Amino acid sequence: MTAQIADKLRPFGIDYVDAMDRFGDNAELYERLALKYLDDGNLVALQAAMEAKDYSEGYSQAHALKGVAGNLSFKDLYDCATLVSDALYAGEYDAAEKHLPEVERTHALVIEGLEDWRNGTL
Repeated sequence: MTAQIADKLRPFGIDYVDAMDRFGDNAELYERLALKYLDDGNLVALQAAMEAKDYSEGYSQAHALKGVAGNLSFKDLYDCATLVSDALYAGEYDAAEKHLPEVERTHALVIEGLEDWRNGTL
């Protein structure tokens, strides 16, 4: 079962095998927490902060998004959020802006995979 779901989630940037290691093979807990991500507002808050050029708040939101993505084994989203978070921390605002579309793209992919999982169409 793990291999099947892992193969189905991988194209969405979700590393199910890593998640099972992280969650002690508790598939039900992972599914429940991963699906809660569908209601996560960190990306919207990050976008708003970047638009307002509130880089301190942008860093907080990027860092939070990075943490959630890392904990849930959303590998691609984690990597992209890390680029934005690190750039904002270093005061490299243009670099953060440059990487934001990657965060948006990988976030959308994770959402697509989670919605398919929730709806049983995965």
